[in-house]
Amino acid sequence: MKHKYQHHQTLTATLILAAMIGLGAIHPRDPQTDKSALREHDNDHFQSKDTVGQDSISADVGIPVKRFTDVAVDDNNTKWFLTEQGIVSFDDTKWTLHSKNRKVGTQDLKDFAYEANPHGQELWIASPKGTTVASLPIDARTGATTYHVENSSVMSNNVLQIAIGKSPLRWIGTDKGISAFKNDLWLTPEYLELYYEEQFLDFPITSMATNANGDTLYVGTDGAGVARVFRNDVDGISGASPYAQWGPIIIPSDKIYSVFIAADNTQWFGTDLGLARHIGNNTLENWTVFTTDDGLPDNFVQVITADNLGNIWIGTKKGASMFDGSIWFSTTKEDGLNSDNVLSIAVDKKGIVWIGTNDGVTSYNLGVLKNYR
Repeated sequence: MKHKYQHHQTLTATLILAAMIGLGAIHPRDPQTDKSALREHDNDHFQSKDTVGQDSISADVGIPVKRFTDVAVDDNNTKWFLTEQGIVSFDDTKWTLHSKNRKVGTQDLKDFAYEANPHGQELWIASPKGTTVASLPIDARTGATTYHVENSSVMSNNVLQIAIGKSPLRWIGTDKGISAFKNDLWLTPEYLELYYEEQFLDFPITSMATNANGDTLYVGTDGAGVARVFRNDVDGISGASPYAQWGPIIIPSDKIYSVFIAADNTQWFGTDLGLARHIGNNTLENWTVFTTDDGLPDNFVQVITADNLGNIWIGTKKGASMFDGSIWFSTTKEDGLNSDNVLSIAVDKKGIVWIGTNDGVTSYNLGVLKNYR
């Protein structure tokens, strides 16, 4: 990985140190002391190495899939992936294609979200036929239910995005608007004066994420900025003013392709023209934009997440980047990624970063890239 002004070897050292801290091998110290130690670590570790790619290995998935468009990690540390063949899992030993359950679709799946609740572990899956909730692990006899307009109050069968809040509260983004399902109750949409149905048809939902409490939803759209809705006190969904360029706020584009809300409620929005960060609750203040001028490999930001140490990870059309709070570090196919077109990123229980692309998935662990395809 490489920063705009630094050799890419710095990222490997940074993430090795970060992973060791997360595993307890190194304890956090004063930030200035850590920076000095990191510089020493850089010099020691890279005396005989030039590229991250020299620390890359490959493994065979054994399933004819290429596009890893989404990834979730369950409580057992099994990785679940959305692919062009349906849902695929990896338990660190075996890859499995889950295609034998007739209640769980395999074609044209749009998104999914993982939820652990008193009933067990579940996946909520978005598709053009509704939203399906399936118990894990998914096999031929797994229980699954699909909610559609004939048997529920979901606004449309064409479900584009899913996000899980607390309580439990499931947010369902469709081509006609946003529905919410809490326990066994569908919440009443009361945001229609602010966000009307035609708006979602003209500017489709592209991504969704909840705040830390799970009761506020940030909705990325293709051309209308970020819609905001929240659960009110009378079992309804109310709306708040959008984040959009005409706000006015400092956001590089109204085409939003990824949304991530950090544990401290810092809001991150990936657009086709760069990445926006918003801190706090004042809509007009504390915005920062990051672009290739700051070190991103590309301005088209398709996915955002955070690792176990709070570092921000993004995926673009030309590689992946990690932000440690001050510097962006990037990796590309040249360094060992399966592909530059990064579609999904997640961090598992062990701190391993999983990077899904349009040509396989790559894991990153202690300076080693491992490619699966």
